[in-house]
Amino acid sequence: MLFNSFAFLLAFLPLALALHWLAERFAPRWRLPVLVVLSFAFYGYWDWRFLPLLALSIGLNWLIAEAFQKTKSSGLITLAIVLNLAVLAVFKYFNFFADLAGMIPGLPAPKFDIALPLGISFFTFHHIMYLTDLRCGQAPRYDIVRYALYIAFFPQVLAGPLVRWREIMHQLDERPYQRPDAAERIARGLMLLTFGLAKKVLIGDPLAEYANPVFAAAAAGKVVSMAEAWQGTLAFTFQIYFDFSGYTDMALGLALLFGIVLPQNFEAPYRSPSIQDFWRRWHMTLSRFLRDYLYIPLGGSRSGLPTQIWALFATMALGGLWHGAGLTFVAWGVAHGLALIVALFWRRAGLPMPALLGWLLTFVFVMFCWVLFRAANFDAALTIYKGLIGLAPTGTGFKWRALIPAAAFAIIGPTAWNLVHKLPPARWLAVLAGLLFVIILLKIGEDANYEFIYFQF
Repeated sequence: MLFNSFAFLLAFLPLALALHWLAERFAPRWRLPVLVVLSFAFYGYWDWRFLPLLALSIGLNWLIAEAFQKTKSSGLITLAIVLNLAVLAVFKYFNFFADLAGMIPGLPAPKFDIALPLGISFFTFHHIMYLTDLRCGQAPRYDIVRYALYIAFFPQVLAGPLVRWREIMHQLDERPYQRPDAAERIARGLMLLTFGLAKKVLIGDPLAEYANPVFAAAAAGKVVSMAEAWQGTLAFTFQIYFDFSGYTDMALGLALLFGIVLPQNFEAPYRSPSIQDFWRRWHMTLSRFLRDYLYIPLGGSRSGLPTQIWALFATMALGGLWHGAGLTFVAWGVAHGLALIVALFWRRAGLPMPALLGWLLTFVFVMFCWVLFRAANFDAALTIYKGLIGLAPTGTGFKWRALIPAAAFAIIGPTAWNLVHKLPPARWLAVLAGLLFVIILLKIGEDANYEFIYFQF
């Protein structure tokens, strides 16, 4: 079920909070098992057929971790990581590579007709983070209940944030409602949930109405005017931010309601004065994963400039492939990798970059790259690019009234995380948050619920 659905907000969440409170209050040792059951129920609501995959994934990785504790054989960890990546490859990339193979004349290219399990990339990466740290002697042993909760905790299981074990596991044994700041945490959790819903439902989803028709027209081979291209590209640029950061705010807020603090995932990325800073602010937990588990193992910055260039390029190309099984996603990642390499040379040359110019270049580059990310194929992306650079009719009807508020909020507005930590506890604030929540419910009732963009990854 979607976080922005009546089924979740009015049925699952109240029931889950009640069961969790009862367990925490009267049977603390059952609190974690209750959370595991709730998480599996939440995951199974989407598609019960993938529940065995999630359960098998957790059980198998936990058993291998147990075996490693006894034997200290690093080959077991390597085997587990290979198995995790193999499962991900079968479900997510089999048809992609089959299509690539099909380009070779005479080579058979069988297809695998199966749906992509929700969240498979995220729980695969969680396994890899724990197992890698376990092999390095940095991670302790956990029982099956705690490990299952680390992997399947429902606020994060579908679209992150990517949580390292050390960021969450020590919190599992706390009595969250016995803490002196319990009321404050719950209030912050409710506000984060409300603000995240507002970003998704009131800002992000309406922008889809301005982006989707433009990219659909491009995919259909129609001419896209300059006004339409800028409208569609800007609309998607802000839609994906409000969609994904809104989901993250909801995930952080929901986790707080159950006594868990998850890491931030966004820090006003469209204010970034450089592409390097953008990746420190956008999907921060993925950036840390790519840095620690891909970029550094590939050589990072400690083995000379050629190695660093290769590591940057390969990391971002694979990061692009992770986002989607398509060459446009790879091109999106490669473009960001090349930009990071150019920025690296710029810094090493000691060349100045005025902050305002750096911000403008970064924003325009990121916006242009979102075309590759959103377009159905390269032909559609090229059609949009022609419109953006003026190689198409000028057109009319640019929806600036819808875009300017979104741009202002994304670029100069506060982040939800900072807002809930700065706002003082006050009744008027609770009343306003309550009214905002009611408005969101009314909006959800009027419109079709949009799935989160990152669910497809």
